[in-house]
Amino acid sequence: MQIEARTPTVKNPPEQFAGDVWVESIVSPHEDGQHATAALVRFAPGARTAWHSHEKGQYLHVTQGIARFGTRDGEVIEVHPGQTLYTPPGQEHWHASTEDGFMEHIAFLELGDDPSTATTWKEHVTDEDLRGATTGATTS
Repeated sequence: MQIEARTPTVKNPPEQFAGDVWVESIVSPHEDGQHATAALVRFAPGARTAWHSHEKGQYLHVTQGIARFGTRDGEVIEVHPGQTLYTPPGQEHWHASTEDGFMEHIAFLELGDDPSTATTWKEHVTDEDLRGATTGATTS
């Protein structure tokens, strides 16, 4: 067993994020065959990701604030603290905070054999994308 060294919090790049978004790595692979990653991600009011997808899907557990997640069909889901959203492999989506509050979530994803292909980044999200048809998070 070992206590992991704390990793510095870093600001995410403007090519993939609009507004101020910070990430702190929690889990990263150490051994061959390990693929799990997790990070605490904090969004300033109005901040958002660009459109993107994950090779093996992603879980997002909201810890503070209200998160907004959108899909290409125009659906926007609001997720509250304590709720977890799952996006399946290959589904293009975005994450954002509300305009008037901070939001943070823990992002969990599994890397494939080539970690550089785990996330595919696309274009920036428009204001129209953000408006979408808002719904509450559903549970199964």
